Amino acid sequence: MPRVKRGVQHAKRRANVLKKTKGFEGGRKSKIKLARTAVNKAGAYAYRDRRVKKRTARALWQIQIGAATRELGVSYSKFIDGLKKANIELDRKVLAEMAENQPQIFAKIVEKVK
Repeated sequence: MPRVKRGVQHAKRRANVLKKTKGFEGGRKSKIKLARTAVNKAGAYAYRDRRVKKRTARALWQIQIGAATRELGVSYSKFIDGLKKANIELDRKVLAEMAENQPQIFAKIVEKVK
């Protein structure tokens, strides 16, 4: 078998890892061993936080709806319960947006729920 030299692939692989660590601090951007672990962790955090982002968005919507309903004299939990009993199927994202941008319509929904 002829000898295969793999220097090109080796250099390319390292270069790709170092390219991903651009902007990192210290040896994590220049030392291959540190850079590899940094890239792996960054990928894991990115994957995890794409899901966490959805959770935090929902929590924010709940806070916004709660603040808007409290101004109109209803608690968040009673408002959500009333929506379910009145068969109003609006999700929290839409309700939060409505509370912020269209307070008159939101007030009418709250009155209907009361």
